[in-house]
Amino acid sequence: MYVFLDKFFFVFHSMLIVLILFGWIWRKTRVINFIVVLLTALSWTVLGIWYGFGFCPCTQWHWQVREKLGYFDMPSSYTKFLIDSLTGLDVNEKLVDILAVSFLVLALFFSVFTNVRDWKERQKKRK
Repeated sequence: MYVFLDKFFFVFHSMLIVLILFGWIWRKTRVINFIVVLLTALSWTVLGIWYGFGFCPCTQWHWQVREKLGYFDMPSSYTKFLIDSLTGLDVNEKLVDILAVSFLVLALFFSVFTNVRDWKERQKKRK
């Protein structure tokens, strides 16, 4: 079961990152993108007050599964884990953290911009 959960979290969490980074591009995914980006930002900051900046429940659950599988030396960043796993490299954790925050801020900007633009277009059509 833990092997399945490990693979599930790897795919689910990776797809969530793709949604965060690119979900604002397609009109059909913009609202859910905004919600997910906002929840991620709140998790990283508000929950981060208690659990450490950048806290993600998905990462915590995935690490708990990996501990059951005997992996105890996990990085604090899922993004670092993902990049290391996909490339075979050992990338600098600080650099990954800076890039992750930068891309989240950019995704939030584009999500707000496209959702506000869509909302304004809907308002014009109603008049």
